[in-house]
Amino acid sequence: MKKINSYLFKSIMSTFTTGVTIITINNNNNYFGKTVNSFASISLKPPQILFSLEKKSAYLKYFLASSFIGINILSKKQKKLSIYFSKLKSKWGDTKFFLSKDNVPLINGSVSNLNCKNIKTISQGDHIIFICEILEGQINKKLRPLIYFNSNYL
Repeated sequence: MKKINSYLFKSIMSTFTTGVTIITINNNNNYFGKTVNSFASISLKPPQILFSLEKKSAYLKYFLASSFIGINILSKKQKKLSIYFSKLKSKWGDTKFFLSKDNVPLINGSVSNLNCKNIKTISQGDHIIFICEILEGQINKKLRPLIYFNSNYL
């Protein structure tokens, strides 16, 4: 065992296999998305999830102001979208989407889409944790998920 530092912590965490999501919002008909792999379910009753964004994220203020948030669990075919929305300031561009009943953009071609209500945020370390209640969702069982392991897409 070695004393933990930023490099070792990042290296260790990269060995944890995760799915890849793009978190989406509608801010006055301006659509924002951010690639996130810090995503987890936290409650079955009520159905709740969490994700986190860095405090220095370019669009954090818009996410904090949003009552409704979309979660898009990406398919293997969406690697380019994941890379695109991981950039510091990525515009929506020509990303194909549909709107939830709460006018949240949800990305076409995802394995799953969730329409969620933002119910709580927690400031922790260099991130903000968002806790959201799932209002509705859909699955495309024909698609395989995009996987991230050891700083690479699988």
